[in-house]
Amino acid sequence: MADFAAARLNMVESQVRTNDVTDVRIQDAMRAIPRENFMPAGKAYLAYADLETEHAPGRWLLKPRDVSKLLQALKPMPGERCLAINAPYAAAVLEALGGQVERLDGADLTQVAPGAYDLIVVEGAVSRAPEAWLQGLTLGGRLGVVERIGAVGQAVLYVRADDGIGRRDLFDAFPPVLSGFEMQQGFAF
Repeated sequence: MADFAAARLNMVESQVRTNDVTDVRIQDAMRAIPRENFMPAGKAYLAYADLETEHAPGRWLLKPRDVSKLLQALKPMPGERCLAINAPYAAAVLEALGGQVERLDGADLTQVAPGAYDLIVVEGAVSRAPEAWLQGLTLGGRLGVVERIGAVGQAVLYVRADDGIGRRDLFDAFPPVLSGFEMQQGFAF
């Protein structure tokens, strides 16, 4: 039988802390939450590997490094209204940090209430963040997502301010694109 507690500790020490994730709250939550519970049957052994893992058809969990860096950039605070889009593991971490978390895991991942969330996090990549996600942010709200076109992926942070929405590149990341969020190829002369 696998020693998942030791694997969790090793994950935090070798994949999280070594990648400049200094928020001790995130480290502590990741040490405590059994990531193997988010894996499909027979795949628990992949929970702590340094790779993205498919938890449902066409749906992926970010690498432990990437999800921890994305969460740290979002600066979650207790009591904030959070939306976890295709992000069951990130949702559990946010709950451990005191967030009020809603999960969006259905067929349509763009059904987001306007102005409802202080923080939105997405596991898996999209070609570009849908406008509905940006509109779901409150004033000061943050969206963390990986945007990927082809082989190039970039974790980005969006922040809603009085004068609009700002975007900042965070770090390179290369998770698979979520089913239904692939780049649409257009016709050009």
